[in-house]
Amino acid sequence: MIFLKKVNNLITPYKDWKSFSCFFSAEYCQKYLKMCYQKRNIDNAEQKSYENGYAFLYYLEHGQIYYDQAKKSPLILKPILLFYGLVHLIKACILTIDPSYPETTAVLAHGVSTRKRKKQNYLFFHDEVKFQKNGLFPFMSEKMFHMKQLEGEKVIMEELLMLVPELDELFYIMEGKKTFAGLMKQDNNLIIPESVLDSFHMTESRFKDYFATKFKNGVEFSNEGLSFQLNNSFLSEMSPLFYNLEDDRYSIPLSKGNFLHFPELLVHYLLLYNLSMIARYETEWWSELTKMMPNRDYPFIHSFIEITMNKGPFLIFQYLMG
Repeated sequence: MIFLKKVNNLITPYKDWKSFSCFFSAEYCQKYLKMCYQKRNIDNAEQKSYENGYAFLYYLEHGQIYYDQAKKSPLILKPILLFYGLVHLIKACILTIDPSYPETTAVLAHGVSTRKRKKQNYLFFHDEVKFQKNGLFPFMSEKMFHMKQLEGEKVIMEELLMLVPELDELFYIMEGKKTFAGLMKQDNNLIIPESVLDSFHMTESRFKDYFATKFKNGVEFSNEGLSFQLNNSFLSEMSPLFYNLEDDRYSIPLSKGNFLHFPELLVHYLLLYNLSMIARYETEWWSELTKMMPNRDYPFIHSFIEITMNKGPFLIFQYLMG
């Protein structure tokens, strides 16, 4: 369903890294960036696309190399490689909307922070990251998703894990709770299951009003039931829908938490940031987790790392094609 991109009015399926092949041509990258800049009415689009063509290409190339190496590496190294791989891919995305990136060194920091020393009986589920004023995270939040004023906010890892739709089954098996509801596709419509109303404690009418306000460009329901029209830009705009890559369908989170509005790309960035910091600086805890598997942290961390290996590039590709 969403594994599609449109090229010269032809529909082609998403095929993992093979779909990025067109970007490994400086000539094509320059044409692509020129189109991006013209769409945003940026001055000197042709010159700037020529200047940034190779930087854009190299960001994607380096990102792919990190992901390739992560697949071949043991678990203890994967978060570090995946985090820096995702960072390179995000920088390529930023370059499509900001031809002068990076203007200052302030935007090169991570943009988030975590507790330097873990407390006794530390659990990853209860750990948190704090959003900073400067750095890549606030920069991409504003540039790519038009989100501002995040400085000082904190998010707990459990909240983030609950926003990864591919982890829904694991949450159900281990904790007996569903975190997502899958949407059915009928013709060119998506249908939300009525059971969602119980999770949100809303009537059908109230839910429709609430749901529609969460879309950047709104959404119109049919007269009867919870059916609305499919829009292939849902993943590249602000919306309450997430895409389950394993099940090949849209899903809706069943929690009305503070971070329901977060694009999934930001969720993956924050989880990988914290895991990469743990892998680098909390050697004893990280080694014990990967060897002893003492609690629920391990299955969720291991599963997320396997998911993000494929989902990260997918989300980037959707953004570039959005």
